[in-house]
Amino acid sequence: MGFELTEQVQRHLSDETIGWLTTVTASGRPAPRPVWFTWDGTTITIHSQPDAAKLRHIAANDQVSLHFSQGVGGGDVVVLYGQARRVPGAQPPTKDPEYQEKYAPIIEQAGFTEEFLDSFSEAIQITPERVWAIP
Repeated sequence: MGFELTEQVQRHLSDETIGWLTTVTASGRPAPRPVWFTWDGTTITIHSQPDAAKLRHIAANDQVSLHFSQGVGGGDVVVLYGQARRVPGAQPPTKDPEYQEKYAPIIEQAGFTEEFLDSFSEAIQITPERVWAIP
C-alpha cells in the first residue's frame, strides 16, 4: 500500500506526542525507540542528540518506520514506512515553532531546560512512502 494521508493517519501525525521510530542496526536488528516529532504535511521531523545510535543506523540504512499507540482493544493502528535523512543546519528544538507549540506543555511540566532541548541539535526528516493501518 502506498502512502495515503487518511483522516486516521493525519490524526495520529497531528495529535500523538510520542511515536516509535524503528531503525536497523549494522547487524540487521530492528532498533525501536520513542521519539518526539512534528509533521508539516509532507515530512516528519525528529530532533536527535548528535551521538545517538539512530543517526548511525540511518547513515547506513535510510529505511525506517514510525508507529503510534494503538486504540482501545487493539484497533486504530498506524505504521508509517519511509526514507529518513539528516538535515544539515536545521534549527534546534527551541527555535522550531512547530516543535515548541506541540511540546510546550510537556516541556514546562517536565522542567526541561533550553540547554537540554538544544542538545538535540541534529534533525532527521522522514518522507513517508507507505502506510499500514488497522481502523
